[in-house]
Parts: sequence; structure tokens; C-alpha cells
Amino acid sequence: MLKPLLTASVITLGMAGPAMAQERIRISSEWGEVTAVLVDNDATQSLIRMLPVTIEMRDHLRQEKTGNLPSPLPETRRQQEFSVGTLGLWSRDHFVIYYRAGRVPNPGIIILGQVTGDVSIFDRPGSVSVRVERGN
Repeated sequence: MLKPLLTASVITLGMAGPAMAQERIRISSEWGEVTAVLVDNDATQSLIRMLPVTIEMRDHLRQEKTGNLPSPLPETRRQQEFSVGTLGLWSRDHFVIYYRAGRVPNPGIIILGQVTGDVSIFDRPGSVSVRVERGN
């Protein structure tokens, strides 16, 4: 009974076609460039429509770079945990690149995506101007 059910599931998945490609963005600065894969939510869809954008970012708590977007993004589900390379929003227009793992207090952050490159380029004191644009 299990084998026919498994076979039917595989056939059904095969007919669905290839999975939709994940949206990528490129984040570049004088310190280097990284690529990130975005999650699929209302906030990231609004962010994509806003791109390209340049954000003046500053270091915060030696764990993240933060800066303001030109306009707020929609509110979506929040979480408190983040990992190295997490992209998020603290407030609806407060863009964050985490270069260390950790946890934030309530209400948490809106997750936008995950850096796939070496996010340690941002692990240095001081401010930096970053350009965020659609990736390939």
C-alpha cells in the first residue's frame, strides 16, 4: 500500500514542473559584495519593487549593520532568533544585515533572507554605504 502511494506522489511532483526560482539580491559596498536569497513574503516582494536602493548603514552592537530604507515594508511574521547572514527588518523601514548569530527582544525581526556569500565583510567597526539591487 505504501509503495503505490509513494509512486503516485513522485509522479504528481514530477508533473508539477520545476520549482519557482528564489529571488536573489546583490549587496555591494566598498568592502566587498555578497549575494542573498530572499524568502517569499509581502515584505520581500515590496523590497524587490523598491530596488535598486542605496542604504547608509552603521554598526550596532558589533553583530549587525543597520540602516533605513526609503519607505516602510509590509508587516509580516516576526521571530527573535537570527543566524550569521540573516537579512531582516527591525522596524518596517530598518534594514539589518547580521554578521553574527544571536537573539533580539520582542517584537523580533521580520526575516527577509539569507546571505549566501561571506558576510564577514561587514564585521568591522564604522559606517558603510551599501547598494542593494536585484541579483542574477
